[in-house]
Amino acid sequence: MADSDPVTDRPSAREPRPHDPVDGATGAGPEGFDAVVGTGHVAAAPAPSRGLGVLRETAIIVVSALVLSWLIKTFLVQAFYIPSGSMEDTLEIGDRVMVSRMVPDVFDVHRGDIVVFKDPGGWLPPYEPPERTPVGQAVTNVLTFVGLLPQETGDHLIKRVIGTPGDHVTCCDDQGRVSINGQPIEEESYIRPGSVPSQDPFDTVVPEGMLFVMGDNRQNSADSRYNTGKPGGGFVPMDNVVGSAFATVWPLGDATLLRNPGDVFAKVPEP
Repeated sequence: MADSDPVTDRPSAREPRPHDPVDGATGAGPEGFDAVVGTGHVAAAPAPSRGLGVLRETAIIVVSALVLSWLIKTFLVQAFYIPSGSMEDTLEIGDRVMVSRMVPDVFDVHRGDIVVFKDPGGWLPPYEPPERTPVGQAVTNVLTFVGLLPQETGDHLIKRVIGTPGDHVTCCDDQGRVSINGQPIEEESYIRPGSVPSQDPFDTVVPEGMLFVMGDNRQNSADSRYNTGKPGGGFVPMDNVVGSAFATVWPLGDATLLRNPGDVFAKVPEP
């Protein structure tokens, strides 16, 4: 009997109670059902198998995790793979870095930031993706799309911001240093040991909505200095900036935060 039909005494076999099953009914319905004695209604539908329940819950968890990962990648954080040595020794070939997608939409870009940006046009040679089977490529595309694999930088670059809109950036003074708005900067804390700030002189003013960027491996970086004849004149449009790198996460032995060297630019006057 259902819990709503309390038993108060035992019915007599000779005196059937009004709600006793009749016409051969025994109190149990078809297999998998429980008849509610006294109401004539079925109490519950067949329970789904345990296997199907587990499968459904697993699918919900997986889909939810993928959606959450995609949202994080789209609006908050994205991983990128470093394919070249232009940012050595700050970043090595094969490093994976985490990039904040809130720059520049929520937070401003600052001098000294390491930014990932889309190729303004002609900075990179034609991209040749690794050879994969169609299935492998499809899996890679899906995992990259949701953020579980780092973005392959086939059409992205990573450099350090040296000049922001309006800055007058020049090189080199009598000590071989880069100057911004007339103020020389000391870059030994991040450029590759043995490098010089620039082997070639330059003198430029950063247009509105643009950035002037350089690699930390100055003698092996095709950056703003060497793309003046390309779209944008060697500058990076702010709209092309994907985000600001804030941590190296792989290899684990090299995991570290990528801090802005603010003291290098502390004395630079605003344009």
